[in-house]
Amino acid sequence: MGKDCDHHLHGSCCGCSICSDHSTLLALPCRIDVSYDCASVYVTYQNQQITLPTAIPPLYQVHHDINVWSPYLYGASVPVAPYLCGSLQQDKAVGYLLLYLKIDDRVRWKVGMWTFGHYHLEVTCPAFFSFDSTNSGMAVVRFQRMSPCSVSV
Repeated sequence: MGKDCDHHLHGSCCGCSICSDHSTLLALPCRIDVSYDCASVYVTYQNQQITLPTAIPPLYQVHHDINVWSPYLYGASVPVAPYLCGSLQQDKAVGYLLLYLKIDDRVRWKVGMWTFGHYHLEVTCPAFFSFDSTNSGMAVVRFQRMSPCSVSV
């Protein structure tokens, strides 16, 4: 992973009872060019998907390039296991919630004139949210980045 190449994802998760403004994904390898073929972005809670997958258009990234993705993540009509509702309510009552932003994609690497086949890319980013409704009665949601994203190819 190169430090001088960043790949960012800023997203909003709305339509669920928990909303956030932005999340960030970090660098992919930078000494080579990367083709992202069919990225899908979604959010999980306790290892269960709670938003619909959002498709990201194909993208060719030249090394040292910075790209920003801004998907809209929606979770109002996603069926979830019954026990998750109770867990979500408990976490919200305590004032803390841990979600995971996930990206699944097929990527191709290009080094010079050679392009190397399709590899499955999985990115997982923890997203920690805290709730505060003490002042106005309105819930204020704060996003905190806890740790770096994990990347698996």
